Amino acid sequence: MTIPSTEFWAALKSRGFGFFAGVPDSTFGPAYNDLLNDTEIKYVPAVREDVALGVVSAAALSGKNGAVVMQNSGVGNIINPLTSFNLLYKVPALLIIGWRGFGGPPNDAPEHWIMGVKTPEMLSTLDMPVEQLEVEDWEATLDRLLTEIQEQSVPGALLVRAGLLS
Repeated sequence: MTIPSTEFWAALKSRGFGFFAGVPDSTFGPAYNDLLNDTEIKYVPAVREDVALGVVSAAALSGKNGAVVMQNSGVGNIINPLTSFNLLYKVPALLIIGWRGFGGPPNDAPEHWIMGVKTPEMLSTLDMPVEQLEVEDWEATLDRLLTEIQEQSVPGALLVRAGLLS
């Protein structure tokens, strides 16, 4: 079973998210194209994940809900801006992270195994909310994460494994 990507993006829009920035990620497959083709969504392509986080953070400072769309291989690129800006100054952002290497070996290509296993741990170490998207009760998971982000005024991560969005 999968989550139709148009429903996923519609759910985010209905919760006030119409601004996204990110780095293309094959983990999202057709869902990424649906994001780009949605005329109600403003998407800013970025060359790196920290740049996308900066763009979304600027949107947050102007009162908009923004989300970064990225692959977990880029988590290392956002650690410093998260710790020296977003977490320090309480600037919220939703991180929608494609989870390459989910489950570790032998899943996915070898270059994704270590990061696949370590991604949740790395994000949790930062004391920010982290949720794993699943088909069952996915909207409740999304709402729980968005509530934590809003209440704590911090970034939060939604981990999305390959093939979950269709």
